[in-house]
Amino acid sequence: MPQIGWLEILAIVIIAILVLGPKEFPIALKKIGSYFGKLKNTLSSFQREVNSVTESVDIEKDITKENITKENKDKEKENE
Repeated sequence: MPQIGWLEILAIVIIAILVLGPKEFPIALKKIGSYFGKLKNTLSSFQREVNSVTESVDIEKDITKENITKENKDKEKENE
């Protein structure tokens, strides 16, 4: 992934001020910030859902392993 340095950021800001104008530039920054905030909230919500699903799958696997272990112990007791 390419790295963006301070010089590149400064160049982008200067070009944005020239294109948008000094009056529209702060408004554009607010809109961009709100879009990034919404994106961040959506991604964190998605991550929480994925973690929830994987935790439930792990719990189901643990329960299944415990049941198999109990069945094996019961079979061993019957064979003795």
